[in-house]
Amino acid sequence: MVYTEVQVKGRKRAYYRTISVRNGDKVGKKRVFLGSDLDEEELHMAEKRADSELDPLNGLLTGEDHRRLERIRKVYRTLPASTYGNRYESFISSFTHDSTAIEGNTLTLKETGSLLFDSLSPSSRPMKDIMEVLNHREALDHILRSECDNSKELVLELHGMMMKGTLDAGLNDQIGKYRTYQVYIRGTDWMPPSPKDVPRDMATLLRWYSRNRKRLHPVVVAAYFHVGFEIIHPFVDGNGRVGRLLMDLILHREGYPMVNIPNTRKNEYYDHLERGQLDGVLRPFVSFLIELMEKNKVMI
Repeated sequence: MVYTEVQVKGRKRAYYRTISVRNGDKVGKKRVFLGSDLDEEELHMAEKRADSELDPLNGLLTGEDHRRLERIRKVYRTLPASTYGNRYESFISSFTHDSTAIEGNTLTLKETGSLLFDSLSPSSRPMKDIMEVLNHREALDHILRSECDNSKELVLELHGMMMKGTLDAGLNDQIGKYRTYQVYIRGTDWMPPSPKDVPRDMATLLRWYSRNRKRLHPVVVAAYFHVGFEIIHPFVDGNGRVGRLLMDLILHREGYPMVNIPNTRKNEYYDHLERGQLDGVLRPFVSFLIELMEKNKVMI
């Protein structure tokens, strides 16, 4: 967390912008000198400059990014309440279809919409795929209709909703709980953390969210949280679906429309995630999310 230190030297007050940094098992501090005997306005401007240097996330969005996002939010806020029901059905159908299809679900968009809103179950599809679609809507409805925010309790609750009736019998004890098995990611050369480290790593990520949700732009918070969540991979299955839902929860809570990542663009999505996971480069993923928000045909 970034904060300002004041050191009194004689009659002078020296200001330093400070952040705690971890190096292995040791925690130290990184400081930027802001100046001496600054008035309130000078201190505020110096803090903003130092924050960009200390925390790259502060400077991740360009001025044009901010303008684009503000236009998106203004359009979203002016949508008439009378069209919400129609927008809801369209978005839920697309989002549920795409988020489950990214993970291999076989239902088409039309079948997904018919199942969710007409109770028409496609006879040619596996029951597991049908349950995944129904579960996804239940979890999404939960975050739309409640005042919940990111917490350990919510993360586990969403996983419990999302995964019921979809796992092999031998893994049913893993539903709604952090995994107790090592998991592996196909097509990558990195491995998620050990099961014993998952509770600690998730607590750290959720603590980061609480400290930064009002300090950083919601799109940056959502992108960082999603990358961090997928690095931890806290569950034996369902990490992508739960992670995308939590990302949209962050946007929704801060007055931005939810983002749907199309299945047709999943390779781009995976590439951007990998850049963030392996190289710590978040900018491509943030740009990707802004583009998708702009291209949203339906906003909820």
